[in-house]
Amino acid sequence: MADASLLLSGLVLAGLHHLAVFALFAVLVMELAICLRQTLASEDLKRLALLDLHYGALAVLVLLAGGLRVMYGGKGADYYLENLFFWAKMGIFLAIGLISILPTLRILSWRRQLKADPAFVPPAAGHRLVRRALVAELLLFPLLPLFAAAMAQGYGL
Repeated sequence: MADASLLLSGLVLAGLHHLAVFALFAVLVMELAICLRQTLASEDLKRLALLDLHYGALAVLVLLAGGLRVMYGGKGADYYLENLFFWAKMGIFLAIGLISILPTLRILSWRRQLKADPAFVPPAAGHRLVRRALVAELLLFPLLPLFAAAMAQGYGL
């Protein structure tokens, strides 16, 4: 029988990883909900900036918890590192991360402009671009649990 502390640490890491992924998705949905408005008021921009900060922190937490699962989880690093679906999942996570750079940079810029001019409203084209990037991230997101499920079932080895 496996050591209880190893099982518990694996359970804790898996739980932390999954909760962070769910929270990341929730924050992304909240960002999009704000960006679906026709115009973004100053309060919307402040909320968006705070949500985007949380999004970045959660993405780091997902990576840390996932990395710890690979290194210290019960299946061993080779199980993950030799699995095609693990790398597909990493590729999708990277793509989502790269797409998220555009909204983050725009939101930071808008926040600075709002501080300089309290009447600032983001231009429609930039607002549309951020909204489209958030939609693209959300469209890719469902691939993460699909690839994780395939990996957990032993596919991709």
